[in-house]
Amino acid sequence: MTVAYPHKLRNNLSARDILQRVVREREIHLMTLNRYRYNEQRSCKDLTELIEKLNGNPPEMIRDLSHHVSDESRHAMWLTDLLIDIGGPLNTPPGVSYIDEFERLIDSENYTNPEDALIAALAAINVTEKRGCEYFAAHIHALKAAPKTEENIKIRETIEKIFPEEIAHVRWGNQQLAKIAAQSPAHRQKVEATKRKYIAIEQAAYESGMDIMFGAEMRRVNKLMDVVNTLPLWERPQYLMARLPETILDPELQKVRITAAQKAWNRDPEAFVTQFIPMFLGKSIK
Repeated sequence: MTVAYPHKLRNNLSARDILQRVVREREIHLMTLNRYRYNEQRSCKDLTELIEKLNGNPPEMIRDLSHHVSDESRHAMWLTDLLIDIGGPLNTPPGVSYIDEFERLIDSENYTNPEDALIAALAAINVTEKRGCEYFAAHIHALKAAPKTEENIKIRETIEKIFPEEIAHVRWGNQQLAKIAAQSPAHRQKVEATKRKYIAIEQAAYESGMDIMFGAEMRRVNKLMDVVNTLPLWERPQYLMARLPETILDPELQKVRITAAQKAWNRDPEAFVTQFIPMFLGKSIK
């Protein structure tokens, strides 16, 4: 079966590369923790909606998803307590939302068959949980190499509590998808196709939230086309035309760029000219 592993940002920066930089800047570090909190909190809502759609069947799935909601709620609680303790933000994270972009790229309108909808939901949960595990592992690794301050130790201990449960969620998702695929060759083909699609959707959503540099709009279009190419031919035109305008003209992306530029200027006008602008344009800094 297809095995989904998160890809690097623009095939260049790994999660470890990113988190090594994040832990050095306290403001960015706290924002990252708040994104974790928000994602865990939001997943409770999404999982609850899935339980309601399943409407009691199959009972074993309802049970497992209910436990999953409990886990995610506990993770959000731990991160909330941590952020209050260290003076971090608890607002809706600014910038392009990974979750919102992921949901925008899902073609839920095409899942009229309950079984297809369940496979899609499991694939979506599985691929996003894998991204979360990648980041938690990289964050723990970065904090072990960072100064052993009281704050860094508290952060690492919190993430270390969450990480094993997220690994268990990934394992559960793999098992559920494998169980469905084993029912017949047709089921296996359906699971494989759905996993490929959600791998492409997740990568597109991930990069949209991380890439604000010059040319990001066209890179988003390229990622959108990666998703389009996983769809049946007859679904591609409608899917593309429904999502292309917002992919190219996203006001949130422009807002993030302006905010980042203002912060860079206020912090150090000289560095803004010598470092931020070349970085934004994708040029090497000598």
